[in-house]
Amino acid sequence: MPSGGLLGLDAVSAAREGRIHAVTLVRRKAVAGLQGAPLLVEQGIDLANLVEPVCLFRGNARDAARGFPANVNVAVALSLAGIGVDQTQVEVWADPTVTRNTHTIRVDADSASFSMTIENVPSENPRTGRIAALSLIACLRKAHAPLAVGT
Repeated sequence: MPSGGLLGLDAVSAAREGRIHAVTLVRRKAVAGLQGAPLLVEQGIDLANLVEPVCLFRGNARDAARGFPANVNVAVALSLAGIGVDQTQVEVWADPTVTRNTHTIRVDADSASFSMTIENVPSENPRTGRIAALSLIACLRKAHAPLAVGT
């Protein structure tokens, strides 16, 4: 499975071989990339006049995927690599100050504690980054390569 716009899935998968205590994904997006998300529509949240960052969601990856299906596919990938959708915690922030889709992962495990941040350049679709398509290409190349780097 391609990692999409996320980084560090190799480290999370390796940590899973021991015991992972906690995994959190903090997702920051420009307002345009969040418009029309089901959670916003259901709750009547209008982001048009937002001038500072606001946390729209805190909860597990399963609920994040329901509320933001076009925005948090990375939470599901992280959950599959780590401790599952019900234990992986997610924050979704609307942030009018960012120009890149940002993911920060924090992991606490018996083998390591680590955090990583990636700032993805948006594609023509503000909901996804350019690196997501490149991740698919890299995954396909790796599947047919005589030598694969990473787990």
